[in-house]
Amino acid sequence: MRLDLAPVSKGRRSSFRVALRVARRDIRKHKGRSLLIIALIMLPVAGMTGAATLFQSIERTPDEIVGYELGETQARFSTLPAPNADSVQDPLNDEMVASSTGVYDPDFEAADPRDLVPPGYEVLPLRQFNLTTSVGAALVSLQGTVVDALHPAFAGKFTLLDGRAPQSAGEALVSPGLLERFGLGLGRTTTTSVGTFMPVGTIRDADASDRTSVIFLQQGQVPETALNQGPQSPHSTSYYLVGSEPVTWPQVRAANRQGVGVLSRSVVLNPPSLAERTADGVPPPQPSSGSVAMYATFGLVAALALLEVGLLAGAAFAVGAKGQVRELALLAASGADSPTVRSVVTSAGLWLGGVAVLSGAALGLWSAAAAVHWARSIGSVRFSGVHPDIPLTLVAMVLGLVCCLLAALAPANHVARQAALGALKSGRAPAGNGKRATVAGAALLPVAGALLAAGWMLGESARDPDRKAGQLPLVTSLLIAGAVLAVVALVLLAGYLVTLLTARTARLPLSLGMAARDAARNRGRTVPAVAAVLAAATLASAALVLSASMQAGMRENHSWTALENQAFLPLSLEQPLLPDGSTQPGAAVEPSELAAAVEGAAGKVAWTRVISAPAYVQNCAFGNGTDASGPPRTATSNCLQYSLARPAGNECPVTPERRVVDREDWRCRGSLAQSTGSQRSILVGGAEEISAVLGREAGPEALEILEAGGMVVTNPVFVRDGTAVLQGQDVRTQAQGPADPAQMHETVTSSTLPAVVVEPAEPLPYYGVLSPETARRLDLRPEPAELLVQLRSFPSAAEMDAVSGAVAAVYQWPAVGFWAEPGITRGDAWMTWSIVAVSALVTFSAAGITTGLSLADSRADHVTLAGIGASPWLRKNLAGSQALLTGGLGTLLGSLAGTLPAVLVAGSADLRTAVEVPWLHLLALLVAVPLAGAVLAWLFTRARLPVSGRTLGT
Repeated sequence: MRLDLAPVSKGRRSSFRVALRVARRDIRKHKGRSLLIIALIMLPVAGMTGAATLFQSIERTPDEIVGYELGETQARFSTLPAPNADSVQDPLNDEMVASSTGVYDPDFEAADPRDLVPPGYEVLPLRQFNLTTSVGAALVSLQGTVVDALHPAFAGKFTLLDGRAPQSAGEALVSPGLLERFGLGLGRTTTTSVGTFMPVGTIRDADASDRTSVIFLQQGQVPETALNQGPQSPHSTSYYLVGSEPVTWPQVRAANRQGVGVLSRSVVLNPPSLAERTADGVPPPQPSSGSVAMYATFGLVAALALLEVGLLAGAAFAVGAKGQVRELALLAASGADSPTVRSVVTSAGLWLGGVAVLSGAALGLWSAAAAVHWARSIGSVRFSGVHPDIPLTLVAMVLGLVCCLLAALAPANHVARQAALGALKSGRAPAGNGKRATVAGAALLPVAGALLAAGWMLGESARDPDRKAGQLPLVTSLLIAGAVLAVVALVLLAGYLVTLLTARTARLPLSLGMAARDAARNRGRTVPAVAAVLAAATLASAALVLSASMQAGMRENHSWTALENQAFLPLSLEQPLLPDGSTQPGAAVEPSELAAAVEGAAGKVAWTRVISAPAYVQNCAFGNGTDASGPPRTATSNCLQYSLARPAGNECPVTPERRVVDREDWRCRGSLAQSTGSQRSILVGGAEEISAVLGREAGPEALEILEAGGMVVTNPVFVRDGTAVLQGQDVRTQAQGPADPAQMHETVTSSTLPAVVVEPAEPLPYYGVLSPETARRLDLRPEPAELLVQLRSFPSAAEMDAVSGAVAAVYQWPAVGFWAEPGITRGDAWMTWSIVAVSALVTFSAAGITTGLSLADSRADHVTLAGIGASPWLRKNLAGSQALLTGGLGTLLGSLAGTLPAVLVAGSADLRTAVEVPWLHLLALLVAVPLAGAVLAWLFTRARLPVSGRTLGT
């Protein structure tokens, strides 16, 4: 009979089915390792899916906009803050101008929204106003809303949570936050500035948080005098239209020309084209770069996370493949070719990866949906609804599956290449020399560096912020690709680096020397462990740098009023005009009484100090038509406000759109570099005042300048050739076309003074400090102005109310409150160290997993050591040394590989982010991870090893 050696028809498909069955049986046999791989792939897929869903859930859909803001009504008419008749509103937001020439028209006057309501609709007005209630001697502000909140047309916008509808003029609906803030309950009366009311029900506004303090009243419950208080009161009324006819976009445009904004149900659900919502002669608006920066950050973290879990899963697959060597060799000896042997391991990756990505996507969506529903149930408006991001979810699933398959491919190829007979004899795979990996890593590393350099150079090539924002997608793509390739290159070079670093081990202790030689000899065991820790440390260090940079950007963009936990209380209050229109002197208070009141109410006062300043503006008329012919300062009035002139050439460079060209420019940084001062921006004092207010000690040069009649200045932009110009401006006037936008008024006095710069601890709104003698010589009329209160910690809301009541009793004026500078550093250190802890936990997990897999693979070596008489302590020390070596090398390389790309991404992706490297936290990560891994490996290595029959040779 003739032997037919031709390939069997559809044999490859049949062998693949066999591989799937063998892989499925091996998965069931090794449940622990299989669950580990599934968890490693599932968790990052779930994290990315959940993060994408939560990010999308912040944005409202058109259906949610009309439901939360309009309820069942057709449209809302309200005042649009437009500078001229050419302005066009955002179709989805009637309070925002989307397109305008920006030219202010002084003759433009907005119409009353009620006059533009078309006929044929039932009109439901909603009016907002401010009212107060008493807390001790203070009056605390509340928000009042006059609306028929339980009208059927408002279904979806207002929801009755508890209680019933009001049935009399003395009953009202309130928000849950009002009851919580003042400790009230339904049925208990509360007295406000517009009357006494009894809350009979709580109501939820879908467009506002439950924590806000709002009282809902109806027409007739509020006096007209209370509704008409304040210059903006006529514009605080919105009109909701109930009817069947939709309000179209041409009607909205017609209303915009008269200064009225319209939120229309039909327009929101069917928005106009971009050309239709752009003012004539105005280019279409450019998309914001904020979302690009956010996606760039998420993209870098997600790419590094997937790379990490891919390497961890690869280490698990490598150990599994080594355990399958004998079974796969028997399969090869029975006639299976190399592709079939390879497909057994890759099929396991397909099975496990499929289960992992499906369960990860489901877990991420479920977790995000639970978070959104929980937030909405407690009255938070942070999320508008559950909005799955299908494209990003599919991308995460595909990437997770590809990572799992790639993780299984390397050990599969390694097992398939070995000889069947050699495998049957030795029972373990022969170690490769790693030359190909070293060459590939050496080739990829320059490519990664080129991508990082190209991204950085492209981002730095454009000095115009507008052009720079347009380049963000390409810049961030290059940087992320370079970061991932750098990690891959270092992983491929890990074997060479291990051999290089462990070449000289003679002087090391016994356990460290044995660990180094074992790492160099068994690189197939060491490299996956180092690679996994490297990827985890890369992710951790990148997260630390990005987080620290974002917080540094928050600090730079924060508007500081004082140092953290400081409060200023005025020592004199202006009094209302007398019936005949004349002024009366201000009411002065004793600083000691104020200090005692704050200490008694809060108990957190560290110290207090009286701060002097030039005479404040007092009894001065403002506005158009004001007569400025008289002297700016008289015996009963003062219209002079002092500031420092900015020398020519020290202006902050901006684009024609008033965007800062370079935020790192020294002319754009520091105190009052981009903002105007106030009447309290010039201080009078000496060394103690400089230390208390600026947070810096005055040096000998600063004290000499003060004694010589000069000035200590907070920002070098106001100094040229060692002098500064102190100018007095008449606030009754308006400067015509000033070169410096900060100079809003005409200068009437000017003095050139010697100056020295002492920059404050934060960019505070102060020009500088003069000595009392200099202030009197310049006729600034210095006087005690404010009490500076330094608190030991930031007060709670209840403490703030208590202090407000105490100081109001001292002032004998209930409208005076208390406010302290919260800063932005409260919780920042905790947040950064939390990221360190989470990052360390991730790296610990990677080190623990790889150490456990490495110890499982090296179990035969430990049995050999025990057989030749090695003590349990030596084996435990060896395990700890191996973990220390792999963890230290992986953490060091990962910190380098994560810090550099993160610095480049932070500097290029977000134009407002300051780059900051948290060296202390990186050092803690670099030291803690290897030491903790070594300690854990030492503790969990058993002193006695179980002896198997195979070990005994039976």
